[in-house]
Amino acid sequence: MHLSDPRTKYWSSGFPEQEQSQPGLTEAVAPTPDHGERDYVGHGRLEGLRALITGGDSGIGRAVAIAYAREGADVALSYLPEEQEDAEATAELVRAAGRGAILLPGDLREEETCAAIVTETASTLGGIDILVHNAGYQRDRPGVASLSREEILRVLDTNLVAPLLITRAAADLLRPGASIIFTASIQAFAPSPSLIDYAATKSALVSLTRSLAEELGPRGIRVNAVAPGPIWTPLIPGTGWDDALGSFGQDTPLGRAGQPAELAGAYVYLASEDASFTSGAVLPVTGGKHL
Repeated sequence: MHLSDPRTKYWSSGFPEQEQSQPGLTEAVAPTPDHGERDYVGHGRLEGLRALITGGDSGIGRAVAIAYAREGADVALSYLPEEQEDAEATAELVRAAGRGAILLPGDLREEETCAAIVTETASTLGGIDILVHNAGYQRDRPGVASLSREEILRVLDTNLVAPLLITRAAADLLRPGASIIFTASIQAFAPSPSLIDYAATKSALVSLTRSLAEELGPRGIRVNAVAPGPIWTPLIPGTGWDDALGSFGQDTPLGRAGQPAELAGAYVYLASEDASFTSGAVLPVTGGKHL
């Protein structure tokens, strides 16, 4: 086995100026994020399982979908209608691994959409074994005085209310051995003022992870979270940080931002039998930054 230097394995300098409107699309991101398309090799760790991934079209969600499919799972992808192109590309990668892919466009800020994606996944795949709450929204905030009620509610509804509604809809469908995984963030532990509302929702997801693990553990359902550090996805140029992209991720001990592919293994582990005694945990993938 060849061990790579983690400091230089990927793009190790700052990123060029660019900006996208939300939701961002992969094609417009430079350099293109690595989702594990070429390098992820599965070992049957999720053979025959069925996963629902919100925000599964691009970024971390795409990396998780690729890894899950190559580990043997069928995958349902939830995403905004504007992200159809990215979602179709992800579905093709899932199918290329020999697994089934379901496309579920819709806005998770709508309660009926949260219920519908659960119902359709369970109906089409025959059940749900893995529920990955990954969809998220963030914008650069100049200060708390700049916050509008509309933007606050968009962040809360996408990042916190939707996971609660989806979990409510799925709870009675999950059998012993099932797994719920939240995408938290280093922002839950070291919040940036410019992401004040986003960071608050990620902190709430950590609390939700721990309380759900307490509630669902007696039913044999594990609940965990992954806390990414700075990861290069379409969300980043869509945040409004075009002037700060040159330093994005440069403050990690490894000296660079991470790539979506570098998170996939964490989500595979938490969904697999290897993590059978892991519940209520928050797994950091931060390039060395402390939670």
